Amino acid sequence: MSRFVFLDSGPLGLLTNPHPTRHVLDCLAWLQNLLAVGCKVVIPEIIDYELRRELLLGDKQRALHRLQSLHSTLDYLPVDTLVFQRAAELWSKTRKRGLALADSKAIDIDVILAAQAIGVADAGHDVIVATTNVKHLSILVKAEV
Repeated sequence: MSRFVFLDSGPLGLLTNPHPTRHVLDCLAWLQNLLAVGCKVVIPEIIDYELRRELLLGDKQRALHRLQSLHSTLDYLPVDTLVFQRAAELWSKTRKRGLALADSKAIDIDVILAAQAIGVADAGHDVIVATTNVKHLSILVKAEV
């Protein structure tokens, strides 16, 4: 069984930030520790999309370059049909329980991220989503700051 750490947009944003603040440096050290112990650190495609669109909107070329360079260091996980089907199921289950994570007309990125993480966990792996949004994501998957 492998350990997978899925990056949400908060940690991924810190990893792409070209300004060495304390939070950025802490996040980089955290990533190095994960890689050193053999964790598979994953950039989910939906999170790349979420962060990339904001970086493009803000014309943050250095951060975009850093995001692209992380693709050669970390695992990149594309979204497929099964993920979208699982996400639709999660979306409806949370709505039925009164736990909507986003507006009903919005693309619920958290549900798509959770669906990907669940798919890897269902294959027998230990999966954690690294996020600054533990409250929402922990409804669906194991999530930590």
